[in-house]
Amino acid sequence: MIREDQQHNYDIFRECFSTVLIERITRHEAHGKSKRKRDRRAAKPGPEDTPARGHGETPTENLGSPEELADFVDFTAEQTFEYLPEELKTVQHYEWAKDAEMQARYQPPLTSADIAELMPSLDPAIEESLAAYGIVDGTSTSASASSNRISNRRNPQGLVQVLAPVLSAFITTVSTPPPPPISTKQAAQEAGCEICGRNWVNLTYHHLIPRFVHDKVVKRGWHREEDLQNVAWLCGACHRFVHRFAGHEELARHYYTVELLMEEESIVKWADWVGRLRWKGR
Repeated sequence: MIREDQQHNYDIFRECFSTVLIERITRHEAHGKSKRKRDRRAAKPGPEDTPARGHGETPTENLGSPEELADFVDFTAEQTFEYLPEELKTVQHYEWAKDAEMQARYQPPLTSADIAELMPSLDPAIEESLAAYGIVDGTSTSASASSNRISNRRNPQGLVQVLAPVLSAFITTVSTPPPPPISTKQAAQEAGCEICGRNWVNLTYHHLIPRFVHDKVVKRGWHREEDLQNVAWLCGACHRFVHRFAGHEELARHYYTVELLMEEESIVKWADWVGRLRWKGR
């Protein structure tokens, strides 16, 4: 079971995991088709023996149900995530940026030997699940001689080869700073109000953590000081509505991103209504 404080990193890990698995599955299927075509040509040479793909055939038609694949990815990703080093399950960019030792331990790109050392006790059932999909060779042996010094349970070579690009992509993602908020009014104006989407009305910036409570939120540990200047560009109507919706402290504690604001039904309904207001000539 993924803990609540691990959910964000698990979602990133699952996306990285699925990307590598899908690439390997489709590559395996393409290789199989090429081999079958070569075998047919060798057995019965001639253009009539290598028919073109039928109109209804697609490159992914033999890959199985997308729903089944999604279930498989969910299951194996959650199994694998459990064996990540604990600090990677919750690490955020600001923690990574301040910890030089962590950066040295997990510097991407990681190799198969790195995975064997970082995840020495991987459940063999994970490798068996991947082998069933043809993602790894179920008959392969250990990752490296160094893994014997770490654990008596050796990691299959195929599994750590799969996990090396997964973990590399995962670490790269969690260690990358989030994109800065729209910093100029011109860019914000082109994008439109971040609540109602209108770009034909004047916008002003709204401190997502109101300035009146900056000292309080830092003192009480609700937010880091570096997050205090995060803003959203809003039209005047939406800006006023947000401040009517909740007070400064409540905004700071519970509605400090546009995404959190938009989870509220009343704000969604407001945005839908005000977004349809267009002035004459528009």
